[in-house]
Amino acid sequence: MAAVVCALAAIGGAAVWWFYNSGYLLYYGDALAHLNIARRIVDSRTPGYDQIGTVWLPLPHLLMLPLVGNDWWWRSGLAGALPSAASFVAAGAFLFAAVRRALGSSAAAWAAVLLVAANPNLLYLQSIPMTEVMLFCCLFAIAYFTVAFHQDQKWRQVAGAGVAALAATLTRYEGWFLIPFVALFFLLRARRNRVLAAALFSLIACLGPLYWMGHNWWYFGDPLEFYRGVYSAKGIYQNSLARGMQPYQGDHNWPKAALYYSVAVRLCVGLPLLLLGALGMAATIRRRRLWLPALFLLPPIFYIWSMHSGGTPIFVPQLWPYSYYNTRYGLAALPFLAVTAAALIALIPARFRAGALAAVVVVVGSTWALAAAPESWVCWKESEVNSAQRRAWTAEAAAFLRERYTGGGIFTAFGDLGGVFLEAGLPLRETLHSGNAPHWQGAVARPDLFLWEEWAVASSDTPMVASALQRARKSGVRYDCVRIIALRDAPVIEIYRRTR
Repeated sequence: MAAVVCALAAIGGAAVWWFYNSGYLLYYGDALAHLNIARRIVDSRTPGYDQIGTVWLPLPHLLMLPLVGNDWWWRSGLAGALPSAASFVAAGAFLFAAVRRALGSSAAAWAAVLLVAANPNLLYLQSIPMTEVMLFCCLFAIAYFTVAFHQDQKWRQVAGAGVAALAATLTRYEGWFLIPFVALFFLLRARRNRVLAAALFSLIACLGPLYWMGHNWWYFGDPLEFYRGVYSAKGIYQNSLARGMQPYQGDHNWPKAALYYSVAVRLCVGLPLLLLGALGMAATIRRRRLWLPALFLLPPIFYIWSMHSGGTPIFVPQLWPYSYYNTRYGLAALPFLAVTAAALIALIPARFRAGALAAVVVVVGSTWALAAAPESWVCWKESEVNSAQRRAWTAEAAAFLRERYTGGGIFTAFGDLGGVFLEAGLPLRETLHSGNAPHWQGAVARPDLFLWEEWAVASSDTPMVASALQRARKSGVRYDCVRIIALRDAPVIEIYRRTR
């Protein structure tokens, strides 16, 4: 196990170093948002717990807190990258232990770990402030504790699976989807006190969803605000449809949802692993070692179901609209394929397993060896393409403010505009944004009474700021637009300064 941890730490650390030096840590808009949500807990007009927000689950942001308060760690993006990389190491350790127990083969366990760890799309995500690798850590911990329970029937293993599932439910919503299936595992596999084992697991795991619904009810008045609120994926989608956008591909269409997801999987994992995983599935069926593949198949099923329900789109460059969006969701199939491919090695006589391990890793690794540039890694490519305009206007707006801002406060929205202040080196407490209740609501509704900031930064994507400034003008409070940044296929950014 020590060798596994050391190898993963070396691989993950090298990846973080390379992506950091290449300047890629904050290409994903979601990565920037996760980092700034964590930052505003400690750096805000109204710092504190309520800055966690409503839609994104809290655990990843809490893990960033020890580092994100430092200006350099925050501005570099490393405050979010390092917790993700630590999760990568822990995830690999749990995966190794789970597969070794399930298949009875260290070589097969090494194969599963290396097939996951050598994937450049996953290495990119574990190097930036994203949450997918953190979910993998929780998922692999559930795998280990459930396999161990099947063999040992210990109550601490039920509790361990419950705690891992609790962490998963506070990391990504796929974790909520896992709970009934893992509870069913304990109900079927416990040799005694079956109902009690399933109930103990469920009691611990369900604390996460209950807490989050309570959080949303207390702060936003609706326990399902994260699901149907204005900032939720469902709310954004419904508003877009109302403005004339075409429905997402896969919306209430199972074949299209499966098609788009399957293409995303192929782009994320490569064709060789897809073929090996399919062969390995036959091996797992033959040996009746079905629990790990079944468990690891749940996240891909969740994504196809989510696409069908309309809340989650996936765009791939091979299919209409020939663009990139949420391609990283295809990585959810990586653990399933890695474990089923590893099952092939467990079928081989012990003296040949080392050679088979090397052959499998070489065959799958050849996909990425022949495509060693980031341009060939779909997750990096998505972040690069979709962030090009944002990075351009962020740099221009940040340079403008860096040279001229000397205090007085900035009235703005949050979201992508938070990157302007990060790049300009301005603490978030200099801004009045949507997380600063009730002052923000007062400034938007009655700017003549509550809007006191010297500066304002508005975006056409978030019109509340510009609308408030227009209302302020009618009341005699004048803000002059001192800079307009208008790039093709990008929101218009306007910077205002109050007229004294």
